[in-house]
Amino acid sequence: MRVSEIMTKAAVMDQSDDTLASAAKKMWEQQTGSLLVMDGEDLVGILTERDVLKAVAHGVRPEDVRVSEVMTKDLVTVGPGTSFREAAKIMADRWIRHLPVLDDGKLVGVLSQRDLAGVLAGALNEPDSLQRLVDASELVRERRLKRIEHGVWD
Repeated sequence: MRVSEIMTKAAVMDQSDDTLASAAKKMWEQQTGSLLVMDGEDLVGILTERDVLKAVAHGVRPEDVRVSEVMTKDLVTVGPGTSFREAAKIMADRWIRHLPVLDDGKLVGVLSQRDLAGVLAGALNEPDSLQRLVDASELVRERRLKRIEHGVWD
């Protein structure tokens, strides 16, 4: 199984000078744990839940700080042809939960721990059905969005 089969569409932020508060709101609305920060077509950073929590824990007012000040700029990325196993190992070894996927330098998606968990959960139930694994991974993001629509807070 390749990353291209299980990655999801990346949540993107086009303005690195937006406030942390507006970015956090966008993350909540999209039910995602990260925003990929773009400068035109170039990926310049990633803002994650951890970045937001770290800033707030250090006393930063989210309304007063810019995304560019707290985002991670030293990115680890993979290509769409990267194997599921290799991507999972990279994420585990580096303690990262969101892995941008680039194809010839262009952003094509993001792989999250939640995507990996969806595939693994499907594998435990249907170990012989690759198509069910792919279908299960496609539902992960949809389920996240439905939770917010129905007021489920977790």
